[in-house]
Amino acid sequence: MATVKLGFIVKSLPYKTEASRLALTHAIASQTVEIYLEDGDMVEPVVAFIGDGVLNCLKNQKAMNMYGVTSLEQHLKNSLLLDMRVLICKEDMEKLGLSEDALIMDAEDIGGETKANIAPFSEIMKEMDSTNHLLFF
Repeated sequence: MATVKLGFIVKSLPYKTEASRLALTHAIASQTVEIYLEDGDMVEPVVAFIGDGVLNCLKNQKAMNMYGVTSLEQHLKNSLLLDMRVLICKEDMEKLGLSEDALIMDAEDIGGETKANIAPFSEIMKEMDSTNHLLFF
């Protein structure tokens, strides 16, 4: 019984690039590989937003109005709905002048019970050090 831990670091801005969306898509899709694993084996993804990537977590994004694309808000909520661990860097929130109220912290409106965690960068680094595979977006 082994657990393969996958770390997804998102440091890209939410618009004008597909990087952030790909990180969340890959993290969500990683849950489906369990059908190919031995009984008891698991895949455990964790997504961490650092630097400008923290801006992906803003509520009420108007991406369709501004850029003609859907926002990452629903993608992030789907991640939380799947009980995925989502970490948001505390120091970067402070640097960008963001409060917890401005961020998507849960998916209660669609039945999710898991909440995103605001974590210091040191905790995010410990989490990333414990992963088997680390991907940067």
